[in-house]
Amino acid sequence: MSEEPEVKQPEWSPHLAALLPLYGHRNWIVVADAAYPAQSRPGIETIAVGESQPDAVTSVLAAISAAPHVRPLIHLDAELDFVRESDAPGVADYRRELDQVLAGAHVETLPHEDIIHKLDQSAEIFRILVIKTDMTIPYTSVFFELDCGYWNAEAEQRLRQAILAAEPK
Repeated sequence: MSEEPEVKQPEWSPHLAALLPLYGHRNWIVVADAAYPAQSRPGIETIAVGESQPDAVTSVLAAISAAPHVRPLIHLDAELDFVRESDAPGVADYRRELDQVLAGAHVETLPHEDIIHKLDQSAEIFRILVIKTDMTIPYTSVFFELDCGYWNAEAEQRLRQAILAAEPK
């Protein structure tokens, strides 16, 4: 009888597993490249994992997908589409691999500074986990903005309309 191969969890996986139940709507998890800076804001925790970017993205996406209370809003740097292979060897392979890892997920691309601005605004109130990988290609960070897993914008809009309709005129 053949056994399923054991899937080895990354060393940092238990840390993410411990944080994820605490995290919710408006928390962020960033899988960052090697040059991503350690930030000084108290609510931002940075861990270096010495792992490949695609492997870390796969692990984070799997953990979020298994959590019923959150779903990811995934942001990528728009600049990544314009990074040339001659300037950053391996970028074409990375883009293909990332497309496979994120297949089927809704992904929004924005200029890097816009994503950082959103992240900074959230960090004023909410906790952020930055997982630094060994990636040495620019604009490869993957930003997971957590949203409620059991409520969506359409339901929120219907709720707000019902509240407005019920208010005395």
